[in-house]
Amino acid sequence: MTTPSLLGPSAGRVDDVRRIAVLRANALGDFIFVLPALDALRAAYPAAEIVLLGAPWHAKLWRDRPGPVDRVLVVPPAPGIRAPDPGEPESSIDDFLAAATGFDLAVQIHGGGANSNPLIGRLGARVTVGLRADHAPPLDRWIRYVYYQHEVIRYLEVVGLVGAAATTITPTLAVTDADRAEAARVLGPADRPRVALHPGASDTRRRWPAEGFAEVARELHGDGYEVLVTGTPAEQEVVDRVVAAAGVPVRPQVGTLSLGGLAGCFHDCALVISNDTGPLHLAAAVGAPTVGIFWVGNLINTANPLRGRHRPICSWTVHCPVCGVDCTPGIYPHRPGDGECPHRDSFVADVPVAEVLEASRDLLTPH
Repeated sequence: MTTPSLLGPSAGRVDDVRRIAVLRANALGDFIFVLPALDALRAAYPAAEIVLLGAPWHAKLWRDRPGPVDRVLVVPPAPGIRAPDPGEPESSIDDFLAAATGFDLAVQIHGGGANSNPLIGRLGARVTVGLRADHAPPLDRWIRYVYYQHEVIRYLEVVGLVGAAATTITPTLAVTDADRAEAARVLGPADRPRVALHPGASDTRRRWPAEGFAEVARELHGDGYEVLVTGTPAEQEVVDRVVAAAGVPVRPQVGTLSLGGLAGCFHDCALVISNDTGPLHLAAAVGAPTVGIFWVGNLINTANPLRGRHRPICSWTVHCPVCGVDCTPGIYPHRPGDGECPHRDSFVADVPVAEVLEASRDLLTPH
């Protein structure tokens, strides 16, 4: 094992690399955090083909999009790798591995490695590199997985093990003409500056109350902004609650935009206000100013570090609002941490509306 440095390369490059596999097959925000590591790999290995081992949505998002990924190879659903999409046809890991050949370098930035490191090992690459938690099998070059670390820096440390120095710490996703054309087709022309609110999150503990979003919508509408309320079909209920409670005209957008269209929408927004969830990190990556509502542990790991156009608002709640159990994730085996409490009540409900509004107006006001 090589001792890594923070952002520069901590080991030498691998010689004669023609194809690089990068495993990252989970959700939107998770993918946004690896973009600087992919940029570093592209800079270090400019002639190599970079193949993302991802999910079906990665293949759709990356189609005809400039950036460090040359191709997406969809990994079949497997325990600890990814869950199947609704209606996705069955496929086998063995068939996938038979087609996923010829890699010189395989990079695991998909978690602690209990399930992902064996998969990386089966690719047959000359050199494997990645993360390793307790009890996960080692790779040729690896760094210890420690929970409390910013996700962007975590993955930059991994690629530093193969000589890929950081070129940026800021995730950036290109917005295409097709993205903006879709957003324009769905939303129409804007007669006022637009602000987007995203009140959903897959983990309900990360959801700020709908009533808080509604009050923000009401205030910003009064300030002269057109307010969009975005959500996935699974978030229809919370979007409806925001719209109903706002009491002013707002525009719900549930399932009306593809992921690329959402990128185009956010790119042209004056501000995006969101829980800590994928669309918040997408908005930042495409250049929108953001106000994010975070639980303190997630703020450490995922909040954008820049303050020129981003304001993370933090809740310091660490005990379950229902049973009082400390739900902060444990780093070491003697502390079980997250998962011991079955409740999923919001950990960010105590964030004041006034604080979100103050941050929003600060970013919306020219300085």
